[in-house]
Amino acid sequence: SVLNNIHRIPENKQEDSFQVRNMADIQAAMAASTQVMTLLLSVIAAISLLVGGIGIMNIMLVSVAERTREIGLRKALGARKRDILIQFLAESSLLSLLGGIIGIFLGWVISFTVGRAAAATGNAFNPEITLNSVLLATIFSAAIGMFFGIYPANRAASLQPVEALRQE
Repeated sequence: SVLNNIHRIPENKQEDSFQVRNMADIQAAMAASTQVMTLLLSVIAAISLLVGGIGIMNIMLVSVAERTREIGLRKALGARKRDILIQFLAESSLLSLLGGIIGIFLGWVISFTVGRAAAATGNAFNPEITLNSVLLATIFSAAIGMFFGIYPANRAASLQPVEALRQE
């Protein structure tokens, strides 16, 4: 009421004239926005992994289709289903791992650039890439390749040698 009297605010507008906020309210709002951003980035990462995995699966299916005669020849010469499975799972994991390594390198370059830009503007923001995050990204990348390579590898391993050799 003292502030309303000092600023000569009419009676009908006094209710919304002033607001009081404390640091706990501001901190709660920041925490909520951080959670929303984390969730949003997690969803984007999940969609990216799904799209990348489907891309790897398609590449491996094309590889199986193009190498059908080779697979038939290997099976005719005594290769077991397990041997073919291991070959194609290793290829899909290696393909995914290479993509993961390129992604880690690009992430490091971006992090380094952001750190330099922050230092140039006088901010104390220094992004760090830890060994744990690099190892986790590498392992996860290989696992995505392995997961999405199971179907093409199984398809290749299930080919009958006679049918595979007949195809052109």
